[in-house]
Amino acid sequence: FSWQFSSSFLGSISSYVDPKLPFISLSKGLELNTLRTMSQIIPLALGNPRQPFIVLSGPSFAVELMEKLPTAMVVASKDKKLASAVQQLLASSNLRISTSSDVTGVEIAGALKNVLAIAAGIVEGMHLGNNCMAALVAQGCSEIRWLATKMGAKPTTLSGLSGSGDIMLTCFVNLSRNRNVGLRLGSGEKLGEILDSMNQVAEGVSTAGAVIALAQKYNVKLPVLTAVARIIDNELTPKRAVMELMNLPQTDPGI
Repeated sequence: FSWQFSSSFLGSISSYVDPKLPFISLSKGLELNTLRTMSQIIPLALGNPRQPFIVLSGPSFAVELMEKLPTAMVVASKDKKLASAVQQLLASSNLRISTSSDVTGVEIAGALKNVLAIAAGIVEGMHLGNNCMAALVAQGCSEIRWLATKMGAKPTTLSGLSGSGDIMLTCFVNLSRNRNVGLRLGSGEKLGEILDSMNQVAEGVSTAGAVIALAQKYNVKLPVLTAVARIIDNELTPKRAVMELMNLPQTDPGI
């Protein structure tokens, strides 16, 4: 089901959940109306501020995991013992697991990279070239770092597997649902038609709606991520978005 229904779903099962049962979240998104991450949603929805929680993230397509291809991921938790226990549970000869205490960094990077992947897909769909792609993704990485660190993330998290690693996979590989949404937008298709034709959820579409609110809340300029949100809301065409980004003042950091 869509990420946006997590609160209502968890609330509906809260009376059946063991308060000591650890939750492992593979979700990469933000709740649109509250801007909450899953680590914030779970204790509130279950009515248990001490509910054990782990986030599992990193550059990992499920199909490659199933084929037992070499993969590296991160488990993040405020509870170091729990993180180590999950690391030992999941690690194998094909899956390398690192641990982190930076839950915020891992979650925010995982959510916003989906929005950046839509932007990368748009560039591909418009046939704007490799130079443009490199510039856009570099700018997007900076924007994710600026926002995430303002929210309390560690810069080292954003340059690691759950940050740069996941961004590279999602922005440059055709298996990415979010990248494919962007590619089709850049090719001229309408968002509604794209979503209706998909049998999976591209969470970057809903997460984009939170970007403008986050930029305002934390007083951060996010031109690339905000442009995606405006394209999703039909306030801006992909062509116009590129023109606006290229015409940003040269003295500004980034593009």
